[in-house]
Amino acid sequence: MASKIPSGDEEDEEELEPLEGSLQNILDQKSLKWIFVGGKGGVGKTTTSCSLAVALTKVRRSVLIISTDPAHNLSDAFKQKIGKTATKINAYENLYAMEIEAKLDLDENGLDLTMGSEGKMAPDFLQAIPGIDEAMSFSELMKQVQQMDYEVIVFDTAPTGHTLRLLTFPKVLQSTFGKINSLKQKFSGLITQFAGMLQQSGTSPDEIFTKLEQAKKTIDIVHAQFQDPDATTFVCVAIPEFLSLFETERLVQELTKHEIDTHNIVVNQIHYLDEDCKDCKKCQTRWKMQKKIPGSNR
Repeated sequence: MASKIPSGDEEDEEELEPLEGSLQNILDQKSLKWIFVGGKGGVGKTTTSCSLAVALTKVRRSVLIISTDPAHNLSDAFKQKIGKTATKINAYENLYAMEIEAKLDLDENGLDLTMGSEGKMAPDFLQAIPGIDEAMSFSELMKQVQQMDYEVIVFDTAPTGHTLRLLTFPKVLQSTFGKINSLKQKFSGLITQFAGMLQQSGTSPDEIFTKLEQAKKTIDIVHAQFQDPDATTFVCVAIPEFLSLFETERLVQELTKHEIDTHNIVVNQIHYLDEDCKDCKKCQTRWKMQKKIPGSNR
């Protein structure tokens, strides 16, 4: 049965073509490198991302699924211990998983800007710039992911707000790094005065700005890939409840605003009445509520 657009007048509702109830289009799109799965909390993002990753193992050489949700569930879903390094999933020859934090510790991920015995002065200098710690962490995270030899990477993301921040970070950081470069030129004399003190501990302003520039290059590459519909897509996950659908609508709008492709929405927890539950008041109530959602009573 075709979907309908609600108009308040049943006679004016427009018939739409029925949509295929699968993610086969993602399996068929061999150019995809990054697949993000996200939505409101509790709608089944991990279940969807794991199912998609398993399906991809049948059509791709190697698949990596990464959880960036602080409340990781991949270990529970696959019933084995999964950590910060890629772990092969039992019973699959080409499926690997990781559970990582979207915001990494600078000192744990190769960003060595310390000043010898003085220790933390250079990182403190950088962290005085708003958002720079997240910028460098994001850069290191994406650099690590890019260096991994996997044909496709599925991200099991955090709830909507955190995910949008992660995805739109490259665009925001391009502006931030532009301002940093402007400050470098504007206060070059002041930076020169600090150069002697920094060099005494084995670190120079040039080294710091070189690392920032390297991070910017990584972020520029990631930004271009995120905006390439051939390389990146976002799968929205929802349930047939108004709050979830409203948040999904906002998510699609934000993704479109930032030029990130999204053309699949998975709707979980759809309730169907059968002979066993036709007299159940709880099932009847949920069914009536679900019927108010356009297209859910097909």
